[in-house]
Amino acid sequence: MTMLPADASCVKASKDAQPVSLLEKVLRGMSVFTMLMTVPQVFIVWVRHDVGGVSLLSWLAYLLSACLWFVYGFQKGDKTIYLACIGWILLDAAIVAGVIIFG
Repeated sequence: MTMLPADASCVKASKDAQPVSLLEKVLRGMSVFTMLMTVPQVFIVWVRHDVGGVSLLSWLAYLLSACLWFVYGFQKGDKTIYLACIGWILLDAAIVAGVIIFG
């Protein structure tokens, strides 16, 4: 097995690390807020089994978008993007699965 040298940037903080901007803080907060606003939709689909008016095509598009943003954020090493996308992937997948099962 080939051993590669450790990347120093993963061992210690970069000297060029920028402080978190106000915009990044707002975006993080909005990401959490909008995910919380999606939870009632998941509740309606999974607890009430009510999928009336829920578009499978729309939620599949949201799921695909979240997956692509996850990959992009991961490639860029941007935790603000890829960590939020994990939540979105779970929520979107829950709605897609619920529509398929109960629709």
